[in-house]
Amino acid sequence: MSATPTSFDDGRREPAAPGAGAPTALSRLLRRDLAAYPATGRRMAYLAIVVVTTVVLYYMLYIQYAVATSIITHFGMTYRYFVWVSVIGNAVGAFASLAAGLADRWGRANMVVYGLLAASLLVFFGLPNAGSKATYLVLFALVSFIEGVVLVATPALIRDFSPQLGRATAMGAWTMGPVVGSLVVTTVTSNTLDSSTWQDELRYSGIAGFVVFVFALFVLRELSPALRDQIMVTLRDRALVEARAKGIDPAQARRGEWRQMLRPDVTGSALAISIYLLLYFAAVGNFVVFFATTYGYTEQRANAVANWYWAANAVALVVVGLLSDRIRVRKPFMIVGALGSIVATAIFATRATHPGTDYYTFAWLFVAIGVFSGVAYAPWMASFTETVEKHNPAATATGLAVWGWTIRAVVAISAAFIPVLVTSVTPLVDHGAEVAAAQKQAAPALAIVGAHPQTFAELGKYPPGKVPQDVAARAVQDVGAADLATVQKAQPQLDVLKTYGTKVQKAAHDGPGQWRTWWWICVGGQVLFLPFVFLMTGRWSPKRAREDAELHQQAVDRELAALSTEPA
Repeated sequence: MSATPTSFDDGRREPAAPGAGAPTALSRLLRRDLAAYPATGRRMAYLAIVVVTTVVLYYMLYIQYAVATSIITHFGMTYRYFVWVSVIGNAVGAFASLAAGLADRWGRANMVVYGLLAASLLVFFGLPNAGSKATYLVLFALVSFIEGVVLVATPALIRDFSPQLGRATAMGAWTMGPVVGSLVVTTVTSNTLDSSTWQDELRYSGIAGFVVFVFALFVLRELSPALRDQIMVTLRDRALVEARAKGIDPAQARRGEWRQMLRPDVTGSALAISIYLLLYFAAVGNFVVFFATTYGYTEQRANAVANWYWAANAVALVVVGLLSDRIRVRKPFMIVGALGSIVATAIFATRATHPGTDYYTFAWLFVAIGVFSGVAYAPWMASFTETVEKHNPAATATGLAVWGWTIRAVVAISAAFIPVLVTSVTPLVDHGAEVAAAQKQAAPALAIVGAHPQTFAELGKYPPGKVPQDVAARAVQDVGAADLATVQKAQPQLDVLKTYGTKVQKAAHDGPGQWRTWWWICVGGQVLFLPFVFLMTGRWSPKRAREDAELHQQAVDRELAALSTEPA
């Protein structure tokens, strides 16, 4: 067998997988394998498509949280019911992620392309037209199922098309998918919600999904199993990777894949990053509710302050990914990023109980948290896939399935736990606006009642229409007929205040302290992340990492030289 390095930058089309025959229009939409590693331009195009697909998918998934209060009002949900929509969705997504481990057997690209189509149909036609809250829950669970699959398939594609010494940059770009998806959500809603409905906001995201689907349908490809089942350290390895592919049996390479992935450095790292991201999950699902109930922000203003988090995080992910690849280490970035986010989140936890904390204080805190989270996360994603590759590069999707299941399970548990800890949220979301409106409308009546407490206490002893004539006469004499009529007219609002006013008032008082407890739990999750960094593969020293790269390149050169001397 001979293997001669080939120029892949000559613009030629990559061949289809062996045995595919002459490709037809239909087969190209179903069979997406590439038998040769793509040229740089095409490789970057595939990576870009995956990133854009991820952005749009998370735009469609996260949009419901940005219009949460409107959805709750429309369907007459309690806040607890809305939380369980999220809990059930994430639980379904967790098991969908496990199922997506089959991407090592079935491929990744079709999961992404047709998953995007299904999600777009559900978000554009299904959710906005849901006839009841139960229907909405079921449809959102279906969207979450698709997200669980794509959560695994997209980073698997990113790994396939990025050698290790470009992995942090590529994973940083991929991680921009959820982050930029959140940024798109908050940017669009903060600029359009004053003139659109929550249904319109969901449809906007569905339209974006259809557009990207059409593009991905005709363009997105993936490596053949024999190519992706190998470790590629640098782009200079591609000739060797292609030569080796001829002797690889993908089924044999995948044997024992689940057993190989259920190891402490894989499962422990997946759990560590999941609890590290507790604040991120709260930002996606609860920032609108937190700022609305604690600081009285509108949906638009709450989304606008969250933009600072997403924008800073997106920039940091790419910049730090480039830097990590340049100096060839991951762990120092993870430690620095975690320590920085711990400090910034702790400051946020202390300031979030002060009613005088202004918009820009939160904005700059979110910039700090976003930057340091990006410093930690892009190198972590690169290191995690490299840790998986160390055990078996043919089981990349399986390792990512373990991570996807873990992260979705933690999201579901944390979403269910927040209303248990932050008990103030339920009465504030369910009745806060109603009580505030009643307070405003009944203000004249409340003033009259406050001026004659004994008279109205006496009247309150009797049901409506059963007040004795002598008691009614005294009331008219004490209060006046006109003022009594004002109080009687405001009776529905007064009943609302009587039923819910005390609960809402107590919740408003207790809420900031309860939220502070949750923010400190998020700090604890970031602290627990630190020791798991030491389990992951990779060097601490840039010098040692460069030496490893040089030794690897020498080994590749020797193997290529040996292959070139073998008989064809």
